[in-house]
Amino acid sequence: MNRVAVLEGLLFVVGDDGLTLKQIMDILEIDIDEAKAIVMELQQSYEDEKRGIKINILGDRFKLSTKKEHRSYYQKLLETPENNSLSQAALETLAIVAYNEPLTRIEIDEIRGVNSRDMLRKLVAKGLIKEEGRSDLPGRPILYATTNEFLDYFGLASREELPKFEKQVEQDGDDTDLYYSKYVEE
Repeated sequence: MNRVAVLEGLLFVVGDDGLTLKQIMDILEIDIDEAKAIVMELQQSYEDEKRGIKINILGDRFKLSTKKEHRSYYQKLLETPENNSLSQAALETLAIVAYNEPLTRIEIDEIRGVNSRDMLRKLVAKGLIKEEGRSDLPGRPILYATTNEFLDYFGLASREELPKFEKQVEQDGDDTDLYYSKYVEE
């Protein structure tokens, strides 16, 4: 088994969360010297000009990221018309932010029921949402809010023009019997 390849896959899977040296040691069941050697080997392989990614060390975490010298191409990708259409997940996330802003990623995740980290990153990159500040909650998570570009994209002058909707409250299945409530014999 090639541990360098395994580390590359691990870094890809964890994305922006990255991995600490301790996590690498624990997952690969190796000592600190071997963990450092594997990270260095992978890092050196990314230094080749034929590679488009690199390993960044941010704080105590190792993360995969794109090379800065290719930034103009990534920007073009985000600006192409076919990449400007929004997926169902993007629209869902935008609606949650627009109707509840400012709110944290965890709050968005709780409403959506899935992890929204990557979707938020894409929406920030498209300029439709922005980091509005930090919450007072433990860990001081980032607060997200819509931007003026969001309003322009949907042809709105302000957030007050968002369509109104009524919140629906779910009832427990024990309290309501749909069969008898809809189909009562007379």
